[in-house]
Amino acid sequence: GNEKKKFKRDTSPCSPSRVIHLRQIPNDATEEEIISLGLPFGKVTNILILNGKSQALLEMGSEEAAVTMMNYYDAATPHLRSQPVYIQYSNHKMLKTDNVPNQATTQAALQAVNAMPSGSLLTSALSAEGGLPPSQGSVLRIIVENVFYPVTLDMLYQIFSKFGSVLKIVTFSKNNNFQALLQYADPLEAYYAKMTLDGQSIYVSCCTLRVDFSKLINLKVKYNNDKSRDFTRLDLPSGDVQPPLEPSVSDAFGSEKMIFPPYAGAAAFAPPTGFAQGAVSTSTVPGQMTVPSVTGVPRNSVLLVSNLNPEAITPYGLFILFGVYGNVHRVKIMLKKKDNALVQMADATQAQLAITYLNGQRLYGKVLHATFSKHQTVQLPREGQEDQGLTKDYKHSPLHRFKRPGSKNFQNIFPPSATLHLSNIPPSVTVDYLKNLFASTGSTVKAFKFFLKDCRMALIQLGSVEEAVHALIELHNHDLGENHHLRVSFSKSTI
Repeated sequence: GNEKKKFKRDTSPCSPSRVIHLRQIPNDATEEEIISLGLPFGKVTNILILNGKSQALLEMGSEEAAVTMMNYYDAATPHLRSQPVYIQYSNHKMLKTDNVPNQATTQAALQAVNAMPSGSLLTSALSAEGGLPPSQGSVLRIIVENVFYPVTLDMLYQIFSKFGSVLKIVTFSKNNNFQALLQYADPLEAYYAKMTLDGQSIYVSCCTLRVDFSKLINLKVKYNNDKSRDFTRLDLPSGDVQPPLEPSVSDAFGSEKMIFPPYAGAAAFAPPTGFAQGAVSTSTVPGQMTVPSVTGVPRNSVLLVSNLNPEAITPYGLFILFGVYGNVHRVKIMLKKKDNALVQMADATQAQLAITYLNGQRLYGKVLHATFSKHQTVQLPREGQEDQGLTKDYKHSPLHRFKRPGSKNFQNIFPPSATLHLSNIPPSVTVDYLKNLFASTGSTVKAFKFFLKDCRMALIQLGSVEEAVHALIELHNHDLGENHHLRVSFSKSTI
């Protein structure tokens, strides 16, 4: 009892430590399950469970391993027995547990788990979850039960890409169920997606995900269309013949006028909100999303953006803002109706992301509306045609954020927020310089802090979301000198 008092709840630890403080641990979680949270990142050297407090302290073999663990879980909240676990650095630099009861069994568990070869770490972690998977690869098998609303490949991509780089998806129907095979770049990403999403529902009380490991090592995708997609191969044909709709799905689609519940996309998984009432869709976006067809969002990458401020908006401004959610190829502000614009994204998935996050946001004093356009491409003006510089081609711009297929930048997509993440800051740039820089855009700087473990990155909190949107448009790629250009993106954090 006296020993436990030494480990009171950590508050705002100021620097990294090899000791990680875990909170809200389920009462029935085992030592092995808790240890498994740290195993993928390195050796776990000690553990102390604070009985009755739903807390534990986990000591990693090195500070580097602890930092890697914290960085990973910053993007994907760890779960034990389907419950989110919150972690932070401890104020303790090491654990002294010599006099703690039952420490002998704890050390035995540590030795047994750490003795496993690295390839068996996932097996160890999964053994407490109801048995070993047939393989520890990076391919997941997904079954969607109780399909009341249409489920699409694009939905699955948005959901599962929160946990890592999705390389390939193949969807099909079997036994009257919508199913999919999904391949990650890394088995760890597949593991955390499986642990978090198995049993969750896309909509409240329906479209429940059953996720398990597939025996397949690698998916072979022949076509890029609504049924299959290889995100590493943009050159694949689309194929001509689409299979007919399954009765269970087509019946569920129902009336053409039916409006389905809002689908929040990857943002719904941002910790610590978790899942509301067992549904994936935990956060709402301005306006409800209408699912126009059972095969997913229209295979269209062009957006119609309306209700713009014609006095302030530019093609470059739309390129930077929509570029947060995908690679923008072309932008066209309408010559005779300058409060409307067309924005062509690299593909329909990115176009859907842009709608999900930007529709309803305030931009230069007006509420922006974004939806799919009837146009399939944005036409460049013919030679001699009056355009006033309102149509721009950005297809080969060096400012694209998602140049590599399966880019990890897709894991860091968040809704517009008052807090901005800054990176690529040279050592000579000071706090005051950055505060003044953002104030020069008309923003009110509420708070600022550099990252303790990486002074090239910082968070800045402005007076409102609208201010942050304007600042991002104006200052992303701002030249800071020393061959450094500022990178600005929305953050899920607050200061």
